[in-house]
Amino acid sequence: MGIRFIMMVNKQGQTRLAQYYDHYLSLEERRVLESEIVRKCLARTEQQCSFVEHRNYKIVYRRYASLFFLVGVDTDENELAILEFIHLLVETMDRYFDNVCELDIMFHLEKANFIIDEMVMNGCIVETNKSVILSPLHLLDSTT
Repeated sequence: MGIRFIMMVNKQGQTRLAQYYDHYLSLEERRVLESEIVRKCLARTEQQCSFVEHRNYKIVYRRYASLFFLVGVDTDENELAILEFIHLLVETMDRYFDNVCELDIMFHLEKANFIIDEMVMNGCIVETNKSVILSPLHLLDSTT
């Protein structure tokens, strides 16, 4: 499958956005998994690498300003490719929100989810062209 989940978390460990592609996890299991992963990643220093193994996942994360972008993948997934995906996701959100921040995610959650949905389908990266990803959103914005 590839990507199992995508999370955006602030420096205090509060989840601002989470999308799961593992449909067999219950809400309680997701909540426990999130708290374990967030605790583990936020405790790491900037000198440590951005890859952590947890349970049967490999967690690839990156911090941009006050937000951590965490992606859980299969253990055989390429970490550097996922780091590039995270960077592309942030660049795409930066382009749409004009320098994305935590408040953009909180107040425009549906648009942030839409951007991720345009990029990832069923755990697979399906689109990497920022203009193609954002064109439906710009069409919606121009009609309102």
